[in-house]
Amino acid sequence: MGGREVLREVMTESKVSQSELSRMSGVRQPSISQFLSGRIEMSDEMLDRLLSCLGYRLEVVRRPVRVELDRSHLRSWRLHRQLATHLDTGVLDDWVPTIRRSVERLRHRVQGEPHVSNLGRWEVLVEQRDVPGLRRVMTGLDTDSVQMREVSPLVGLLPQSERAKVLAVVGR
Repeated sequence: MGGREVLREVMTESKVSQSELSRMSGVRQPSISQFLSGRIEMSDEMLDRLLSCLGYRLEVVRRPVRVELDRSHLRSWRLHRQLATHLDTGVLDDWVPTIRRSVERLRHRVQGEPHVSNLGRWEVLVEQRDVPGLRRVMTGLDTDSVQMREVSPLVGLLPQSERAKVLAVVGR
C-alpha cells in the first residue's frame, strides 16, 4: 500500500478532514490535497509527521526481493558482474583504449533512444574514471542499468576462461 493510500485510510478511520489535519500538523491543506490526489509525492518523513498527528507512525519494511531477468539480460548482468570484480582505477586505465574503440564501433551501429544517450553516458563514466558509477551500471538491476548494459562498450575485457564459466552457469 502506497503512502497516499495509507494516509487516506488513516484519515478516514480517524474521521479527520484535510483541513483538520492541516491545522494539527502545520502542513498546508493544498499540499495534503495534492498528495492525496497524486499530483505530488511526499517524503516518508512528511508522511510520518502527518500520521503521528493521527496517532500512527510510519513503518517501512525492508526485505530483499529477487529480480527476475530474462535470459539475455541475466547473461549480460552476470558477465558485467564478473567483470566488475576486476575493476579498479588501474585496471580501468588499462581498459580505456579498448573501451574507446568499442564506443566508436557502437556509435556507428546504435540507433534510437535510450541507446544513443546511454552510449554517451558510458563514455562520460569512462573518461571521468568514475569507478563507483561504472560498478553501479555493471551490477545494477534497475531499468536504467539494464538499458545501459544493452549498449555496453566493455566487450572483450573479461578473460575468456571467466566468460566461459559465467556462460556455463546461465547457458549460452
